Amino acid sequence: MNIAQIEDIGYRIGIPVPFPMKYVYCYLLKQDDGYVLIDVGLNYSKARETWEQVFEYLAINPKEIRTIYLTHFHPDHSGLAGWMQGLTGAKVYMHEIDAKMLERVWGKDSMQSIRMKEMVLNHGVPEKLSEEIMIHMDKLNNSVLPLPIVEIIGDKVEFSGLVWQVIHTPGHSEGHICFLQKEEQILIAGDTVLEKITPNISVWPGSSQKPLHEYIESLRMLKELPVKVAYSAHHTPITQFKQRIDEIILHHDERLDKIEKLAENKTAFEIAEVLFAHKSLNPHQWRFAIAETIAHLNYLEQEMRIEHEGTRPIIYKRKVNVQ
Repeated sequence: MNIAQIEDIGYRIGIPVPFPMKYVYCYLLKQDDGYVLIDVGLNYSKARETWEQVFEYLAINPKEIRTIYLTHFHPDHSGLAGWMQGLTGAKVYMHEIDAKMLERVWGKDSMQSIRMKEMVLNHGVPEKLSEEIMIHMDKLNNSVLPLPIVEIIGDKVEFSGLVWQVIHTPGHSEGHICFLQKEEQILIAGDTVLEKITPNISVWPGSSQKPLHEYIESLRMLKELPVKVAYSAHHTPITQFKQRIDEIILHHDERLDKIEKLAENKTAFEIAEVLFAHKSLNPHQWRFAIAETIAHLNYLEQEMRIEHEGTRPIIYKRKVNVQ
């Protein structure tokens, strides 16, 4: 099992996900009368079995989990929330924006997969691939349902005998949150700052159309905070926190420069084909690749570096500056 004790506050637990990063790291942290759980994993058999093994190994009765906090609505973090709430009886909290997105994307009568198909079609994705992206999103519902009953988190929470500041860090998702313990200089970072890989920053129907601006602002805000170690949701904890933030911002600067050069009468799909030419992508990965490319194109357009014309498909070109 992938379990590590962290500080004196609880456990970092790797829950398997059927994606390249292999694990999502959830945090089981002590509370006066039991435990707090931050993030839960994707709802599929291997993840559920792992949680049952974890409870047995740590000799914890699931009913001892009183509270569940979700850093954001993405299914590898929230998918098991309904199952875990039923098992533990815990209250589930998240940011108001992502609570709405959870319902919008995965709730009853959701139109999100249809909206996603329309969005990628507008950006030049072929009909067949657009249909495959929609079908994959619909299948993903099984890894999220049942949805939990969600309450809205406040700006401070208490666990492990410490008060933690709840920090809104939009970018990876519009309602993403982190947890900061100022005195101990510990950040539970979710997907905002990751070691080795950069978090996906994407445009989604019904959400912010400027996620990259928001993400970079979140990173700059986090850089000013006292952080000795950041416990993230994928890969290893981060001890060179400010340096890692600088690396991620540099990555996006370089990516923006490359996309600006590629924006010569091309669609987002055509640009994404160049950016990800070294990979063989499935429909799930194409959805992220295209949505990430659109996020960067939106940033460039909002900065007056490129412009677009047309509606289906939308064509991007570099801005001509008239002297």
